Amino acid sequence: MARQRGIIKLKGTIGDITFYKTQDGHLAREKGGIDASRIASDPAFQRTRENGSEFGRAGKAGKVLRTALRGLLLNSADGRMVSRLTQQMVKVIQADTTSVRGLRNVIDGEAELLTGFEFNIRGKLGTSLFAPFVATIDRVTGEIKIDLASFIPSNMIAAPTGTTHYKIISAGAEIDFEAESFMEAHSETAILPWDVTPTAAISQTNMVTPNSVHPLFLTLGIEFYQQVNGQMYPLKNGAYNPLALVSVSGL
Repeated sequence: MARQRGIIKLKGTIGDITFYKTQDGHLAREKGGIDASRIASDPAFQRTRENGSEFGRAGKAGKVLRTALRGLLLNSADGRMVSRLTQQMVKVIQADTTSVRGLRNVIDGEAELLTGFEFNIRGKLGTSLFAPFVATIDRVTGEIKIDLASFIPSNMIAAPTGTTHYKIISAGAEIDFEAESFMEAHSETAILPWDVTPTAAISQTNMVTPNSVHPLFLTLGIEFYQQVNGQMYPLKNGAYNPLALVSVSGL
């Protein structure tokens, strides 16, 4: 892989060289690789087929989770979140110790490995929110809950430059990865001032199916705002809004 230089940037294929654009800039690479039909049938590529099958399964699982949390992710995700989540889903699948290679899956894996996943690498919850919180997932009642005791916003929230206000958001999701379906509920505070005034205690409960037999997820995040002439504007279009999976309950 080579980086294109010069004023004119190329896209497409010339001879054996393919030119293309990525987030890293305009690149070029030599055409090559193995014929797809050989990979699909040659015994020598059995491991490749197994890895490909599991990678595809990880991608689908990540998509279901992203869809369930779409309402929050619209304002709290970076450009490479999809690939990062897929990589983490691969680790979940690889933790499956009961299925054979190529058939390992999220259900028999370790969904808890997703705990702590940051959806926005540009604004991590772990480096933005320092107020202690309690994350609770109650499978029996279906309550997916977050609790924060009173805190001083300017001391316990590291906000981007220009912030005047913020909002605490959370969501609970119940995911059926086999059926590619979900149930989701989310909560949010009012838009609160980012100042030295202590907050009231914050408690958000997001309900899913009681006694669920599917993995359950709890996300927590912050949205930042700037007040201008009495109007609230999302700060930098939400580029630094943190959102993370703070608790996961597998089967």
